[in-house]
Amino acid sequence: MSDRTAIFGAREGNEGIVRCDACPVLCRIRPGRAGACSRYANRDGALVRTDPLVLMERTVDAGGETVPFLEGSEDWAGGLAPQRDKATFVTAIGAGTTYPDYKPAPFIVGSRHAGVDTVTVVTEGIFSYCGLKVKIDTDRHLGAETAAVRVDGEQIGHVTTAEYGSQMLSLGGVRHLTGGSKREGNVTCAAMLALCNKQAVEVSIDGGPRLVLQAGTAPIVDGTPERRMRVGCGSAAIGIFARQWHGHVDEVIVVDDHITGVLSEHQAGRCLDVPPSGIRVRGRRSTPGRYFQVAQPGKGWGGTDITDPLAVIERIDPKIAWPGLRLLLTSTTGEDSLYCVLDESLRPVPVPAPEAVARTVERIGENCEPALTSILFMAGAGGSLRAGVTENPVLLTREVQASLVRVTIGGAPCMLWPGGGITIMADVLRIPDGAFGHVPTPALVAPIEFTLGAELYARLGGHVDHAVPLEALLAEHGGGARREGWIAGNPWPLP
Repeated sequence: MSDRTAIFGAREGNEGIVRCDACPVLCRIRPGRAGACSRYANRDGALVRTDPLVLMERTVDAGGETVPFLEGSEDWAGGLAPQRDKATFVTAIGAGTTYPDYKPAPFIVGSRHAGVDTVTVVTEGIFSYCGLKVKIDTDRHLGAETAAVRVDGEQIGHVTTAEYGSQMLSLGGVRHLTGGSKREGNVTCAAMLALCNKQAVEVSIDGGPRLVLQAGTAPIVDGTPERRMRVGCGSAAIGIFARQWHGHVDEVIVVDDHITGVLSEHQAGRCLDVPPSGIRVRGRRSTPGRYFQVAQPGKGWGGTDITDPLAVIERIDPKIAWPGLRLLLTSTTGEDSLYCVLDESLRPVPVPAPEAVARTVERIGENCEPALTSILFMAGAGGSLRAGVTENPVLLTREVQASLVRVTIGGAPCMLWPGGGITIMADVLRIPDGAFGHVPTPALVAPIEFTLGAELYARLGGHVDHAVPLEALLAEHGGGARREGWIAGNPWPLP
């Protein structure tokens, strides 16, 4: 348990009960107990945090250049190596909140980096307006667009657009957190919290499969882990591999739920002088060699319901096709393939694929990236949170939009959405472990930091009287803090 006493809370009565003001629930906590969120507790009549403040550190040499941490570098005394110091960034993980809204952020940290005086405003935001965008690398049909995504029977989101090689889910949001039943809100909050903290969550989709989702791992669809994210749609695969097929096959059909490709009709085939094969596939012809709606969505070849690939053939024109025509059918990932030769009756007869053809199918698989689940946390930083930064929140919004204020979540970079407000999105894998919490309103609690120049902070009407030097903060709170190395790939938030 952290030794840091909260700057809010009030004693009630003579039983040592403390009222916690960290969120609208206003828990009354007895001595030795924690509040409903488990983030605050009553220790001997004082309200304390149960988890520590997190400090992120990177090592720099004497000239300020970033160098990696070296195992055992603390004990290095051999000389010759450049002198190294640790630069520290105070994250909002474990910092506390600005609720109630009248007070400044828990920490307003002043520091000097590369000759620039900076301020980092550190707070944990209580986000009712937040959600998750989930990218699932799979060709499998996960459900119709807008189909409900459920946990324990409660809807927590829906299926949204299909992107290139991925299916997308939108989870959470204020309507699921607050607009439905109490159970729906609690289930949604718990599922979002687990996913943000990089844990596995099983969901079901109306009219679709059951999925196990976990950031940075392969999605599990009806008990089967996905292996490959497709190299492209059927038409793209034709364009990529046409030259490699040329001379080894007479026709290639790449089966795809969205855009099925046919080599001899495709522009790539025509440029290579591939003659027409007379094989016409089902579906709606879009442009030459590109067909839509060749089958229904499903768990078969290329995300269709096809399990017999020859079913994609509508007819074979005897005036154009010829006996001995070499036909390759493959999926967009290369996991499914069939090689055939037309017999005297122009019927496709499966035969073993020649080595050169088999290599092209392997090449498709080689060009498929590993299937992963990606989870982005998205939230709107509203008025109460901004009031902890400055007395006039719109000034902060304008400078964030002008890129003069850097916004981070646990030190991780954020994508700022255009338009009004401060709507941000961040990859949970780039955020330190255990960064997210919750309050039973229900809402998620997430760290957020605003870093800007000290002069600009003063011009914004910031709470400059509450700023403390980094050295003073480390002296007072550093002993009970959790120190972590900087996450590789994240830009350093300070100038």
